[in-house]
Amino acid sequence: MAEKINSSEVTPESVFLNRRNFLRTSIFVGTTLATGASYRYYSNSLDRKNADVDGLAEPPLVAGPNGEMSSSFEAITHYNNFYEFTTDKSGVAGKAKDWKPAPWKLVVDGLVEKSQTFNMEDLLKLEIEERIYRFRCVEGWSMVIPWQGFSLAHLLKKVEPQSAAKYVAFTSYYDGNEMQSPVSAGIDFPYVEGLRLDEAMHPLTIMATGIYGNPLLNQNGAPVRLVVPWKYGFKSIKSVVKISLTDKIPPTTWNLANPNEYGFYSNVNPQVDHPRWSQAQERRIGDVNLRKTFMFNGYEDEVSSLYAGMNLRENF
Repeated sequence: MAEKINSSEVTPESVFLNRRNFLRTSIFVGTTLATGASYRYYSNSLDRKNADVDGLAEPPLVAGPNGEMSSSFEAITHYNNFYEFTTDKSGVAGKAKDWKPAPWKLVVDGLVEKSQTFNMEDLLKLEIEERIYRFRCVEGWSMVIPWQGFSLAHLLKKVEPQSAAKYVAFTSYYDGNEMQSPVSAGIDFPYVEGLRLDEAMHPLTIMATGIYGNPLLNQNGAPVRLVVPWKYGFKSIKSVVKISLTDKIPPTTWNLANPNEYGFYSNVNPQVDHPRWSQAQERRIGDVNLRKTFMFNGYEDEVSSLYAGMNLRENF
């Protein structure tokens, strides 16, 4: 039985309007809500060097799934995979420091009735929520992260998917003048990912725009990234510039790089080992001891119906 993810009461708008009050609020459980208006301060800070967190106070931890405490702001912002900048996790924040992800455009097209291009101001008018989610990396480490963002389903409904649309393809930003080469990274760019349409429309799937009440930092995928909490972290593509609906399974970066190790679905499954290591346990960043990995990262009750009848060993 999966661990239940409890929902919290609605957070007052004043909490989100006042960053200091937000950081002093020590306990949030599950999902909290804020309006797009209460998040407008974000759009005024997109052009700052937001990978530099030295001037940001370490916020108190918050309670997430099953009462688990969130990972520290320091860990979340200084232990990152972002191959466009570097393959050194501890070096991403420094390498990404001077990148300015503004102004930002997100194109949504493909098998839709109304292709649209959204800027960040448009996206931040959507209902912004806080979602405190487990985050499990395929490499065997994990965190608990208090994201802020909007439901991907809300965005997709705006473009009106056609009946032929079955999958959703995502593309990351890439500029070879600002980022390292594919040769140095060992994977092709731009980074691409994909979901089935029903996965993309699931209530747990969000496009994140912030963490811990701060705008999303460069090293965490600024200014907007996908978050799919029951899948391994590499599925949650960063710095998304394009979303396309299609009738075919879209290519995904790590599957292209090594299809024997990285499947299209990449659901967290402790019963299916990576060819080079076990997935039965994980190391929570900041902890010494290993802990058990849960099926679908602890979201089994919420998402298992998406895969009814599927062989989850073959469709890994």
